[in-house]
Amino acid sequence: MVAFTELLSGYGRFRNAAYLDQKARYDQLAEGQSPGTMVISCSDSRVSPSLIFDAGPGEIFMVRNVANLVPPFETGGGQHGVSAALEFAVTQLQVRDLLVLGHGGCGGCGAALSRQFHGSDPGKGYFIASWIGLLDEARNAVEARCNDLNGPEAQLAMEHEAVRTSLRNLRTFPFVEDRLADGRLTLHGGHFAVAHGRLSILQDSGEFEDINLS
Repeated sequence: MVAFTELLSGYGRFRNAAYLDQKARYDQLAEGQSPGTMVISCSDSRVSPSLIFDAGPGEIFMVRNVANLVPPFETGGGQHGVSAALEFAVTQLQVRDLLVLGHGGCGGCGAALSRQFHGSDPGKGYFIASWIGLLDEARNAVEARCNDLNGPEAQLAMEHEAVRTSLRNLRTFPFVEDRLADGRLTLHGGHFAVAHGRLSILQDSGEFEDINLS
């Protein structure tokens, strides 16, 4: 576990090394950003899109939340943090690619499978259960084809379904669908296996395939 004081020490190393090495880049970024890609990934501390893709400052516009979920388009109800970030990235920054990135050992997907927080009070899992309720239909699909919901096969299937769910929900946003139709935006799905550092990408076939490095 890294304490806050250690984070401040890390800042010192960054400020005296990486920042100075890229000062010209940061000077440019101070005037604004123009990332080409948006990544929606999990809040999990083990999954850092910038590290996975070896991306520098200003190259990826990121949203991170439990189980890398995108809610469907709607204008009522509560607050819309993911929807606001999506709208900003797509309509204002005009990103060209959008990746939903799932990962191995996702606690949110595991909780969706076990329903461990179902019926909990605020402070005891209520908000978690409400959020991952977006995966209820996906859970039913996994349950229909996996005998053991506590096993690794179901866990991986749920992680894949979470990515597919978010991609389907992205298409309910009119400004996303408009840009998909005229080629200004492309959607991608991916999964990062924490245990062995392997990235797989969702193919047109509907299946995830590992990226083969030459």
